Amino acid sequence: MSPMNDANILVYLESVEGQVRKASREALALAAALSRSGCGKVAAAVLDPLAREAAAALRGLDQVYFSPHRLFQHYHNEAFEKALLQAAEDFRARIVILASNEIGRDLAGGLAAALGTAVAADVTQVSFEGGTVAVRRPIYAGKAMAAFRFRRLPAVITVRPNAFADVLAGWTPGAAAPALVELPEPAEAQLRARVLETTAAGRKKTDLTEADIIVSGGRGLKGPENFQILEELADVLGGVVGASRAVCDAGWRPHSDQVGQTGKTVSPKLYIACGLSGAIQHLAGMSSSKCIVAINKDPNAPILQVATYGIVGDLFEVVPALTQKLGTE
Repeated sequence: MSPMNDANILVYLESVEGQVRKASREALALAAALSRSGCGKVAAAVLDPLAREAAAALRGLDQVYFSPHRLFQHYHNEAFEKALLQAAEDFRARIVILASNEIGRDLAGGLAAALGTAVAADVTQVSFEGGTVAVRRPIYAGKAMAAFRFRRLPAVITVRPNAFADVLAGWTPGAAAPALVELPEPAEAQLRARVLETTAAGRKKTDLTEADIIVSGGRGLKGPENFQILEELADVLGGVVGASRAVCDAGWRPHSDQVGQTGKTVSPKLYIACGLSGAIQHLAGMSSSKCIVAINKDPNAPILQVATYGIVGDLFEVVPALTQKLGTE
């Protein structure tokens, strides 16, 4: 391991209603581990005006870049990218870490281009090799790991949710409060688009990428109305409902619920697949789950080959029975 004491790390902390998201706290935990392993200082950038206090409470950071400006009340790709670029340059960051979710992936490419570097996406391991940053990420639906090394720094990295411990659970920060650095508001006239309003879709729930428990359904549910039995099981377990691409394309579930290669990549502690055949595109998005339970009446369904536990049976009988049993525990 080559020493990189001057390799400062910047972490983008995404927030919801003033609270730092779990996936961002995991990214911060990675940054803290890298710092302990020989990297430099750690700073965070939090652009939601409501989240400054939550970020500043994460003691042990060297700096927190924030913005009180109204322009950052709603996500705006161009404005957020400019702010992160300024923070990275001011902090002389050699590593920039974001969560591998919709916003993190949206920001990473443009930010890397502005910094003249590349992006390593959806990583699960980070180390130092040959004086630079090396990463590993799952490929081929988790059947293999690909290793990459940055040819130049800074390194822009997006980390897979649930691949690292939550910083609040696994990191004991120092007592010193971080220095607060206010970022200037980008000139609105220089932005090519303007966000007028952000509307939440449906009821509030944990994002799939951050959920510890997911109950997912496929075409075996036979229709959108039957997803209610999955909702009931998810409620009992304290989880959320996911779906296959075929289900979302059919309009049975919103595309925000889609798990798979063209949907969301998830790594929950428990993934229950109901009526899902296990197409390779779906496996690519969930095969890193810690425990997979598959319920399918076809004993030859591919999902059963990757499942930790398999139940060959009618989901319309098995799922309600599970819900009833678990609801009485």
